[in-house]
Amino acid sequence: MLALAKSAPLVSIPTHDAFFDAIKEHCGQAFTGKITKDNVGNTFGGANLVMYVRQCSENEIQIPFYVGDDASRTWILTKTGAGLMLKHDHRYEDGSYHASTMYGGHTVDAGFNQVQSFPADIYSKQQFIESDMAASVDNVWQMMIYPSRFSYRLMRPARDIQIDFDLTNPIVAPDAPWGYEVK
Repeated sequence: MLALAKSAPLVSIPTHDAFFDAIKEHCGQAFTGKITKDNVGNTFGGANLVMYVRQCSENEIQIPFYVGDDASRTWILTKTGAGLMLKHDHRYEDGSYHASTMYGGHTVDAGFNQVQSFPADIYSKQQFIESDMAASVDNVWQMMIYPSRFSYRLMRPARDIQIDFDLTNPIVAPDAPWGYEVK
């Protein structure tokens, strides 16, 4: 009788592991944020901003991002075996997928324990072109994790926005994001 081979563990590097694990330490917690960079101005119209490190596994972290009552966005950070991937899951209130969903990028270098960058991947670039959002093909998303702060940043030519979340003051976790089941 042949024995089935165990699946190989995902290969990872120390900077990716340290970054992923630092975020994972906050699993189950939610935090308020504020815009600290916005070269266009008033991106979210003054709405309350909340991130919720909602679900964590060995290889994936789901982080819903709430803009006021809008629970349409979830950042999905995944260990791929070739680095880290960031995807943006966008849903309508009924849970169905937004026309623009699962865009994002993959790390292309080691980054740092506290900072990782995700240039737009080919799927995302194609989606942006087909959606008449060609300016987004140059998107680079960046996430930063420090003991007291988590930051999410979007950069491209003529666009730079950063939201900083206070990790020292957890808040009551919000309801499940649109399209996700209540835990």
